[in-house]
Amino acid sequence: MQTDLRGRDLITTQEWTRDEIDTLLEVAWDLKRRRATGEPHALLRDRVLAMLFFFSSTRTRISFEAGMAQLGGHAQFIESQTTQISHGDTAKEIGEIVGRYADGIAIRQCDWAIGNRYIRDVAEASRVPVLNMQCDVYHPFQILADLMTIMERFGRDLRGRTMNVSWAYAASYQKPISVPQSLILLMSRFGMNLRLTHPPEYKLMPDILQQAQDNVRQHGGSLEMIDDFDAGFRGADILYPKSWGALLTTDDDEESARIGQQYTDWISDEGRMALAQQHAVYMHCLPADRNVEVTDGVIDGPQSIVYDEAENRLHVQKAAMALTMS
Repeated sequence: MQTDLRGRDLITTQEWTRDEIDTLLEVAWDLKRRRATGEPHALLRDRVLAMLFFFSSTRTRISFEAGMAQLGGHAQFIESQTTQISHGDTAKEIGEIVGRYADGIAIRQCDWAIGNRYIRDVAEASRVPVLNMQCDVYHPFQILADLMTIMERFGRDLRGRTMNVSWAYAASYQKPISVPQSLILLMSRFGMNLRLTHPPEYKLMPDILQQAQDNVRQHGGSLEMIDDFDAGFRGADILYPKSWGALLTTDDDEESARIGQQYTDWISDEGRMALAQQHAVYMHCLPADRNVEVTDGVIDGPQSIVYDEAENRLHVQKAAMALTMS
C-alpha cells in the first residue's frame, strides 16, 4: 500500500501507478464500510475543497460536496459564470490564489481542446492538489468508480474478463469523449480483454489509443477495435455503451447530429443484452438518454448496475481527497 500521496494531483489515472490506484481502492472500500456502519470518519476536519464548475453537474457536485461533509470538511461550489473567471481571472491566478485559500481544488472543464490544458495550468500554479472532475480528455473519478463496481461484481482479478466499451446513439448533445478514453486507459491496466466499438466517425484520440495499447503490452489482456454494435455485445461480461461526440471528425454540432442519425439503431436493448454472457452487467455513467441510448428495460433491469456505479463515485472521491488533502 502506498501511503505518501499527500499533495498529489489526480488529473488522469495514467499518472498514478498501479500500486497507488490499488491504495485508493482499498481506502474507498474502507470508507464505504465506515459509512455503511455509521462509523464517523472526519479525516479532513477543517479542510476546504474549492470546486470550480464550467459545466452543470448532478452526481459530481453532489458526491464531492457530500464526501467533504462526511470527511469533516467543507466544499465550496464555484460557478465560472458568476465569478470573475468569466471575464478576467486566469488559470494561473486561480491556482495561485485559490490554492492559498483552500486545501484542494477540483475542476470540471470539458470544453474541447481547452479543458485539460486549463486544469493543468491551474495545477502548475497551485500549492495544493488539483482533482479533475472531468475534462475534454479524462474523467478519472467516474472510471475509478467503474473499476470499483466491476471488482465488487467480478472480484479483484479481472484478467480474462471481456468488457465492451461502445458508442451508443443519443440525440441530446455532442457529449465529451473523456469517459470512453478513461475507460480504455484504466481497464487496460488490469489484464482485461477490451473491445472498443464505434462507428468510423466516432474515433478517440490517437495518443490515448496508443497509451491503452502500451498498457495491454505491459499488463496483458487485449484491445480490439470493432465497428459492429451487436458484435461488441457477443459473449461480453461487462457492457458499457454510451454516447460521445464525433469531436475528431467535426466541431460542428449540427454536422455531428447528422452523422449520428445514421446510427439510431445503436441502442442497448434486451435483444443486445441477450447476446452477452448470462451474468453480464450493464453500466453507464449517467445521465442516459432513455429509450434512445438504452431502453428502460435494460437500464432498470436486473443486469444494470448503474446505481452502484453512481454510489461508488462518492467513495472513490472521498478516498482520493483523504489521501491527497490530509
